[in-house]
Amino acid sequence: MTSACGQTLVAVTELDTDREPPLTVYATTPPRGPAARRTGAAPATRRPGTAPRSDGPDSARARRGRTRAIAPTALAVGALTLLYLVLPGPEAGLPAEGRITLVVFAGAVLAWTCTRWDDVFVSLAAALSLTLLGVLRPDELFGALGDGVIWLLIAAFVLAAALTAAGLPDRLAVALLTRAGSVRGLAHLLTAALVVSALLVPATSGRAALALPVFLAVARALPGRERVVRALSLLIPTVILLSAVATLTGAGAHLITVEVLRTATGEGIDFGGWLLAGLPLAVVGSHLAAELVLLLMTRRADRRRRLVLRQVDLVADGGSTPPRADRRAKSVAMLVCLIVLAWCTETWHGVEPALIALIGALAVTAPGVGTVSLSPALRSVPWSLLLFMAATAVLGGALLDSGAADWLMGTLLNGVAAGEASAAGFLALVVVVSTAAHLVLQSRSARSSVLVPLLVPAAVVFGLNPAAVAFASTAAAGFCHTLPSSAKPVAMFADLGSLPGYGRRDLLRLSALLAPLLAALVLGFAWFVWPHLGLPLR
Repeated sequence: MTSACGQTLVAVTELDTDREPPLTVYATTPPRGPAARRTGAAPATRRPGTAPRSDGPDSARARRGRTRAIAPTALAVGALTLLYLVLPGPEAGLPAEGRITLVVFAGAVLAWTCTRWDDVFVSLAAALSLTLLGVLRPDELFGALGDGVIWLLIAAFVLAAALTAAGLPDRLAVALLTRAGSVRGLAHLLTAALVVSALLVPATSGRAALALPVFLAVARALPGRERVVRALSLLIPTVILLSAVATLTGAGAHLITVEVLRTATGEGIDFGGWLLAGLPLAVVGSHLAAELVLLLMTRRADRRRRLVLRQVDLVADGGSTPPRADRRAKSVAMLVCLIVLAWCTETWHGVEPALIALIGALAVTAPGVGTVSLSPALRSVPWSLLLFMAATAVLGGALLDSGAADWLMGTLLNGVAAGEASAAGFLALVVVVSTAAHLVLQSRSARSSVLVPLLVPAAVVFGLNPAAVAFASTAAAGFCHTLPSSAKPVAMFADLGSLPGYGRRDLLRLSALLAPLLAALVLGFAWFVWPHLGLPLR
């Protein structure tokens, strides 16, 4: 969707206005101050070549600033030290490695939630700490970067780059949106296009980047209809986040969930199984959210008013319509369809999804066949995301392998009787906590790395299928709409310059209604739909 609609890059330069003015060094004795002149006191002498000492308010503020910066760090270190001393040892069932893992994991969660440190830095520092402390072997840390899920995501981004270079997302958007005859029809056709994009483009931020120029083109084609434009500015990121559950590559958190399940139980969820369970939830949840956005942000007259969008209206700067697909574009589209089909039939042929994706990535970048060469396609891969995924997956695996997760959930659930009512209550609690977790942990991958390792042993206690519980938690954790900073797609559509966009109050109103709706939807699917799609709850 980027090639036809264009993008605008905005560079913001920040000036450092907090720098202290340079000190003046006098060639002779500095002038005496007023107090010294009044009393006749001799000026204080200082060693030649040294700057005068400043005891003014600026120096005091600087000292207070340093104190405020050091105090939280010292407090956190003290709290983690106290946690290590309070935690029991092997005599209580907590191995020494598990004790260390809990402390390091608590430190990572504390840094994710209470500091502005980069998420990748925190996760790598935590994984490195576990390695240096002997909980992890070096080959476990380095081997995480060579895991199949990392290669799967790399190849998926290459496939997405080939699709974008072929202009297929643009043509899909134009073909769907020009069929809209009303605002409601436009909203649901746009929702359908975004759901389909989840099957083609990995990661929510990548899909948001593709959808932004399409939204700008639609907004320009709707002059004087500010309420509709504002509604669409909120609808697009909402649907992008809710539809990510449709596919295994829709978010990095999904791959972390599968890796943790494979580490804990020996079995994960393959691409076809995830698609079969996630796509219906994505379709229903996305269209319900689209209808909710329309009801909250538009009037009945807006929704019923006739709408006519032409192809030329959806092209940036009034340019030409997207060109017809050439031979290479058709070849890429066919290859991607074959790759998705091979992913879905993994249980039949036994070829790993990462290997299939790598074959497809080489095919769509082959000379004379593909629409993009391999080197430019690799530049579109978000390597920081892959590092973050690898590090958080290592943390989740350490929680399970060290025995920390089993001990923690056994302690928390000690004395809880496993029964039908308690299992239902546990699942409801899991969904509610996962839905609200974005208020504490903004990173979707971090939420999965924290929750899923703890939920796997707890699900066994209640007699539930760990895969079903982990899937429900990951699906509910896809809700992150409360604040503009809660997710990258929401932030991307928060400030649109001169175009009318949604406000913070609009986001809060939507979240207040969408959060319980999504939680109820996930619970309904877990009990009544997914068992018929190969993901039983028990």
